[in-house]
Amino acid sequence: MSFQKSSHTFTKIHLKGLRTNSLHILFALSFTVFINTFSFAQELPTKNKEIPPTRVKDTAVVKVDSLFNTKEIDSIQQDSVKKTEFLKDIVKYKAKDSVITDILSQKIYLYNDTQINYQDLEITAGVMVIDYGKNLVYAGRLKDSTGYTQKPVFTQGANIIKPDSIIFNTKNKKAIIFNSVTEQSGGTIISERTKKENDSVFFIGRGKFTTSENIEDPEYYFLMDKAKIVPNKKVVTGFTQMYIYDVPTPIALPFAFFPMSKKQSSGIIFPSFGEDTGNDRGYFLQNGGYYFAINDHVDLAVLGDYYTNGSYGLRLESTYATRYKYRGNVAFRYENLLNSERGFPDFSQNTIYNIRWSHSQDAKANPNSRFSASVNLGSSQFFQQSINQINQANRLNNTLASSVSYSKTFQGEPQVNLNLTATHSQNTNTQSVNLTLPTVQASMGRVFPFAPKSGAKKGAIHNINFQINSRAEYRINTTDSLFGKSEMFDDALAGMRHSIPVNTNFKVFNYFNVGVNANFEESWALNTINRFYDSALDEVVTVEQNGFDRFLTYNVGASVGTTLYGMYNFQKEGKNPKIQAIRHVIRPSLSYTVTPAFDQYYETYEVMDANGTTTEDFTRFENSLFGSPGNRFSSNVGLSIGNNIEAKVRSKDSTKTEGEKVFLLNNLNFATSYDIAADSLNLRPVRVTGGTQILNNKMNINFGLTLDPYALDSNNNKINTLNFNNGGSVFRMTSANLNISYSLSNDSFSGKGDDDKDEEADKRAATANGRTDDLFGKTQDFADKRLGDKDRDKEKGEDKNDFYNYKMPWNLRLVYATNYTNVRRENTISSNSLMFTGDVEVSPRWSVGASSGYDFQNQGFTFTQLRFERDLLSWRMNFTWIPFSNQTSWNFFIGIKSNLLKDLKYDQRRQPDQSLGN
Repeated sequence: MSFQKSSHTFTKIHLKGLRTNSLHILFALSFTVFINTFSFAQELPTKNKEIPPTRVKDTAVVKVDSLFNTKEIDSIQQDSVKKTEFLKDIVKYKAKDSVITDILSQKIYLYNDTQINYQDLEITAGVMVIDYGKNLVYAGRLKDSTGYTQKPVFTQGANIIKPDSIIFNTKNKKAIIFNSVTEQSGGTIISERTKKENDSVFFIGRGKFTTSENIEDPEYYFLMDKAKIVPNKKVVTGFTQMYIYDVPTPIALPFAFFPMSKKQSSGIIFPSFGEDTGNDRGYFLQNGGYYFAINDHVDLAVLGDYYTNGSYGLRLESTYATRYKYRGNVAFRYENLLNSERGFPDFSQNTIYNIRWSHSQDAKANPNSRFSASVNLGSSQFFQQSINQINQANRLNNTLASSVSYSKTFQGEPQVNLNLTATHSQNTNTQSVNLTLPTVQASMGRVFPFAPKSGAKKGAIHNINFQINSRAEYRINTTDSLFGKSEMFDDALAGMRHSIPVNTNFKVFNYFNVGVNANFEESWALNTINRFYDSALDEVVTVEQNGFDRFLTYNVGASVGTTLYGMYNFQKEGKNPKIQAIRHVIRPSLSYTVTPAFDQYYETYEVMDANGTTTEDFTRFENSLFGSPGNRFSSNVGLSIGNNIEAKVRSKDSTKTEGEKVFLLNNLNFATSYDIAADSLNLRPVRVTGGTQILNNKMNINFGLTLDPYALDSNNNKINTLNFNNGGSVFRMTSANLNISYSLSNDSFSGKGDDDKDEEADKRAATANGRTDDLFGKTQDFADKRLGDKDRDKEKGEDKNDFYNYKMPWNLRLVYATNYTNVRRENTISSNSLMFTGDVEVSPRWSVGASSGYDFQNQGFTFTQLRFERDLLSWRMNFTWIPFSNQTSWNFFIGIKSNLLKDLKYDQRRQPDQSLGN
């Protein structure tokens, strides 16, 4: 018997008397082959001194077995068949406390923090036994006074299994796993007994499948009687029943299939069902269809709705992306809505549609060219009548806008920019649609012909510069009912404009900035008119003419401006007041512009009536795309004054010696002009605008007003008499507006800012094409909820504790807006409302929110939405309610957060009453 010890391992080898028969000799040979094959990397301790040999007399009788035949050994060695060992790679193992090798039982015992590696297999455990005689590896837990620790972890490739114990065959790679926990594509499988058939197939009995993060006590799970698992591909089960907190539910299936692919895969999208009681459409199936995983760059979802009264809807949604190049999404929605039943007096039918397209290009894809798209067009009443979403931002917004553009920059001297744009603007109230298909713009960079080749530009001559700009446009003005039909092109206009601005600037007396400019424009038109008086018809006749025509206009001007600084210092020697200084910055600017009269483009015609013959002027460019040339000489003097006032206050941080700068008045601007050449009403109204931020920048105040110097007559028409000469004040206030917004939250009182929340609101508004807040409620798209929702906790990066603290997170946004009108002595407040939106987390997982307001002008509540949301760990539940208005509706939703089981949900809602368009 021999022993070898070290600080990390302890090896024990038993050697008993060897018999001299052939069986023992072969055993010795096989043991030698085994040691060489495993290549156990156990370092022998270094010997400090040589151990002298000791002679021991062996009492065993040595005999040669009669069965032993040396010729047979020679014949085996000369066998033509190549022998292979059962191990194909080196097996490495280690343990923290001890490694014991028992040759008699052909086992190796490893204890505490054990690990074995063989090819792509790795097993870690508290204890481990390697039975090399049977090619088995046993791995288990350690038991101490506190319970079990160091549970085995079985890792093979990307598959990780965490059982209580495991038996693994190193020859055929089969295994039996007890009480295992396996993560598969967002789900977790907990099994009492698992059989590993090979690298790609597992069989389990009495297994649980869940997406809960709490593996020890999951909120819900599906109990599978038996199942077959193909890792990262699928789970096929026998009888499966759903349990909620270990309580069985009636939700059960004779068999089930769970897709587990990490890659995109095509499949059926199961619909939701319910009943539409608001508009008598009957029972429905919504949001059912098929998902096509076309390739790694593009997909397609085809969804549909059907109602028992015959209404139906169709949606196509596609997302595409190529890394470092571009990404985008396209959506098309079509709904054929029937109200009531055919033959009933209240029956009606309406067809609506909507097209959305968003495309963005990676900035690194091509620095000299860029393509982008933001499209939102369709029926004017789509967001008012659609029955598969509640998009209040678009419902209450009366404008839809789209833009698709491509730009290209040609580097050089000078630089040339080319831009191709198609735009769309749609008013959902008037149902008017304006399109430009397309607009082509080309511009040449500024050229300084007199600038020196090196050094700075100085003086008026060096700073003379000019540009060349061209713009061609094809514009269509039509209506919602004619959109997409040939009649929409009947009144289309086409034209082109070229402009050459020439500028220079220089300083006078070191304090005044002087600018001189001239602008030359030539407009090309393909649509002109001719107008004459037809005596036979006794009316003025206007005839549209098609053909090329052009006109040239120009104007010249000059401006001078400066900046004045005023400072008042409150600091005195030995004193440090709270307000240390106030600075007032004034930026006055005076401009002069001359625009000649272009009478050469005007013609006259005579009109005869009962009072005789009168002469009227007209220009053939009256209806051209870029307007018509003016026939009145203008000599205009403009004056503008900009102000801002800021203060330097003592810092709240006593360690800082410098004060902090705060704005008392961000801006206060005055602007007016005087036309010297005008016959009357020479002085234009004074426009005053201003804004500031107070309460630690939480409250924004913006205001504006218009002051008219002229009086009104008894018919409330403006006359050429100054108001103070007519017995009034110097100015008449004809209009005014005031807007105040205030945002605050629980972080407002803890020194943290609300910038992140404002950014989130802006992103939601950009997506909804509406306001930058939730004053009109939060958007709910029932069709996209299946495909686009995310785990809110993971999205926000929150780590909610089981124990709630004294803080109650909340946020509130208030907006007050009012408008005053007094152009013709109306003296009325056209709008006056206070709106708010806010959310409160009454507990770590309960959230309550509301959006509402009050209209003081109409004495009623504005759009109101109430929101209740409950985070149920693996589930989410929310309820939204619009209690009054013509959009009265509610929606209740409860479902699993995980995308893997998103079809498992309950959704019930009442749709708003149908609103038919004109």
